[in-house]
Amino acid sequence: MNLFETYSARVADALARMARDGAIPAGLDLGRVVVEPTRDPAHGDLACNAAMVLAKPAGLPPRALAEALCAALAADADIVKAEIAGPGFINLTLEPAVFTAILKAAVEAGPDYGRGASRPAPKVNVEYVSANPTGPMHVGHGRGAVFGDALANILAFAGHDVTREYYVNDAGAQVDVLARSAFLRYREALGETIGAIPEGLYPGDYLVSVGEALAVSHGETLRAMPEADWLPLVRAAAIAGMMAMIRQDLAALGVVHEVFFSERSLQSVDGGRDAVRATIDDLRARGLVHEGRLPPPKGQKDEDWEDREQTLFRATLFGDDVDRPLLKSDGGYTYFANDIAYHRSKFVRGFARMIDVWGADHGGYVKRMQAAVTAVTGGEGALDVKLCQLVRLLRDGEPVKMSKRSGDFVTLREVIDEVGRDAVRFMMIFRKNDATLDFDLAKVVEQSKENPVFYVQYAHARCASIFRQAREAFPDLDLSPQSLARADLALLTDEAETGVVKMIAAWPRMIEAAASAHEPHRVAFFVHELASAFHSLWNKGKDSPQLRFVNQTDRQSTMARLAFVHAVRSVLASGLAVVGVAAPEEMR
Repeated sequence: MNLFETYSARVADALARMARDGAIPAGLDLGRVVVEPTRDPAHGDLACNAAMVLAKPAGLPPRALAEALCAALAADADIVKAEIAGPGFINLTLEPAVFTAILKAAVEAGPDYGRGASRPAPKVNVEYVSANPTGPMHVGHGRGAVFGDALANILAFAGHDVTREYYVNDAGAQVDVLARSAFLRYREALGETIGAIPEGLYPGDYLVSVGEALAVSHGETLRAMPEADWLPLVRAAAIAGMMAMIRQDLAALGVVHEVFFSERSLQSVDGGRDAVRATIDDLRARGLVHEGRLPPPKGQKDEDWEDREQTLFRATLFGDDVDRPLLKSDGGYTYFANDIAYHRSKFVRGFARMIDVWGADHGGYVKRMQAAVTAVTGGEGALDVKLCQLVRLLRDGEPVKMSKRSGDFVTLREVIDEVGRDAVRFMMIFRKNDATLDFDLAKVVEQSKENPVFYVQYAHARCASIFRQAREAFPDLDLSPQSLARADLALLTDEAETGVVKMIAAWPRMIEAAASAHEPHRVAFFVHELASAFHSLWNKGKDSPQLRFVNQTDRQSTMARLAFVHAVRSVLASGLAVVGVAAPEEMR
């Protein structure tokens, strides 16, 4: 039950009646009409901008239209009053019974309250992490992993058909560097002294196990081969080893992808179809590829810029600043050409909606990639790119930089092992993705209200403890959701209680908004705010016995408040599940 959808429909019905009566023109576009919570609860329950956005097309002053709409809404039995605010906004105050009915629906639905109806189309592809398979994941990768996974969860909860995908960058020069680094470790495993790792190779000890595995499976044979022969063998083994390590790190974070898509599969290097060439040929056939020269970059030096005739994608036709190269001077494909083919494959696989989660250093790549998706899908596909800013890792306010495992950065797994999955996941989205995140290893394990993840989990645990108290006080009470939904919820009249009920009423709208905007931080913020309101109500009950959740002298009020607690608990559990965090029954 989405309160805001319900009253958006009622506003639309009132406008339709006004059009039939000739008060406003028929056929007005209601696309920009919004019903949302009022900023100040003293001004009512709902705010509507209809008069502001429809005044001009209706040919009426905003306040005049607002007055007419208020009169039309006054006929609604669930609306106590409709008032005009400012130049023409409308504030609606609803009957308390409206929120009682919503609370009852939330009690009956439990953790499914707020879940959207199934939307089989369009399918949504969320690609996230996609770290190069050249070493362990660092904390920055972890932020993208949590963001992408939480976003996929939200979309699924809102009813969308979602696929979680990881793009394995296994075709670039960096994997040859990985192979040469692993070959050194292979020689080391055979007893050779390799000394310091040469500049330009990967020095971390995470490749030791790959070298040892190569020694076991190949013995001395690789060492006798020329590089051209051993390189593909070692490269495949090193990539497999790195991806196994990455999957283990992701599993420790509770992240599981349904699809791991290989970049090499787009090319003919392993005997497959050259999808990159096919993509370029398709664009060329539609007049979207040409031969030309690019001007030098403005205001910055670009080491890759070459003053030569190049094969270019006409990105400027789709909103980009310049056309973009598809082939390098040696005839090989640019990274951009590979990426166009990859996103074309997503569309061919049935994904008209694509969401990519990238690191902040890829911001300059967004516009060209969106242009490419528009081109290769004939305008039927859409790409949204979410950039995750850096994570500053701290301990009691001091920077943490070094890692025993990688040699030069702290790995994601080290952080998970130290503070736990829940702290990592919640804190990674308890800040908007485009803002730098300070992650303090000491603060996120504190058991205090200053630690957001503890504060929210503690609220859920408190809800569970209330039900344990109720079972002790009233062993004969039926505390099933069906029984709780029959309680007299009209007994919940305290301002703090009704404030929480109104927050519960806003949960379905919040899920829809977070899914639509691709902003999972909204869920973390919401459950934290709900937890804060619940803790405040708990504390209020210490001073006002009539507000205590379990009252041994009043079974009726106890049942009503247990229904209330059940609804709070369900929303907290749903929100934590979407974030990927446990909802504990008790805190130790």
